[in-house]
Amino acid sequence: MAGIAITRTDLTAEELRSASATAPSILAARRMLALALVLDGADRTGAARSCGMDRQTLRDWVHRYNAEGLAGLNDRKAPGRAAKLTPEQKQQLAALVEAGPDFDKDGVVRWRRVDLQARIKELFGVEMHERTVGKHLAELGFVRLSVRPQHPKASDETQDAFKKGFAARVAEILPDPARAKPLEIWFQDEARVGQQGTLTRVWARKGTRPRAPRDQRYKWTYLFGAACPARGTSAALVLPTVNTQMMSLHLAEISKQVAPGSHAILVLDGAGYHGTAKTRRPRGLVVPDNITLMHLPASSPELNPMEVVWQYLRQNKLANRVFRDYRQIVDACCDAWNFFADNPGLVTSITARDWAQVKL
Repeated sequence: MAGIAITRTDLTAEELRSASATAPSILAARRMLALALVLDGADRTGAARSCGMDRQTLRDWVHRYNAEGLAGLNDRKAPGRAAKLTPEQKQQLAALVEAGPDFDKDGVVRWRRVDLQARIKELFGVEMHERTVGKHLAELGFVRLSVRPQHPKASDETQDAFKKGFAARVAEILPDPARAKPLEIWFQDEARVGQQGTLTRVWARKGTRPRAPRDQRYKWTYLFGAACPARGTSAALVLPTVNTQMMSLHLAEISKQVAPGSHAILVLDGAGYHGTAKTRRPRGLVVPDNITLMHLPASSPELNPMEVVWQYLRQNKLANRVFRDYRQIVDACCDAWNFFADNPGLVTSITARDWAQVKL
């Protein structure tokens, strides 16, 4: 078998040996050394064997070196199997996942991999394992996340209008004596916490169904909470019930936390003891002079970041627990809120909303 001549002259045998010292792999270094031996006039068969290959393999590497230089002596990543879905089909899959299932058509309320497996076969005629479906979802940027609550009567148009008109609405409702003062935006809501409690996810071995305690008794209390994202501060009370008297107590507590000389816009929902933008203030509700109430649109809890605070506290402090008595429920609420309130950065990160920025 005649040897293929090394036609490249940019590197000498000695330079090939020097390059082998910094080669990206041992195999690439051996190929460089074999070529160096050939350039020195060594027998092709002996050069190949001394570097752990046969003569035909050395011949192939000479071809690669002649065509590509040193880069041709490196291993190339194997191409692997061809993708089962085209880029266009992957985008259709992403749109399908984003839109979510139609219960009447798909028979499920959330996509599982097995459901998407069936839809992929139906839409594209492609069969794949559930694990492959999961890999495609990960490639497209999808992960399993906890969902946010959405009121069944929520109107996206109404909520968008509220966000866009927030600054104008603030300017409209702000009392004249407060217009020259620094302005703070606060959010307020209440959460019921009781012995029935909540369950949340825990780490467990695959294939198991972990258990967590769940009480069957019915004592509860109410955590009234409010937060100011800009200052990372908050105000809360644990109270036995919800009514205008309890709400007045919380408003008084918020008033104490408003910065001296400032005025607060308090964003809250339209519960009966809060009043609404279209009705008169409930009888007995006492609103301090340094607070102006701004009510959210009806059926729009998504606009209130305090809903996210409740979810955070339930998942991290108030879930998977059994409360012995009412006193222990109150203590748990206090501990949970203090855990949140003692971290101003956390208060801001959870409750800040871009649409709630106001400059008058």
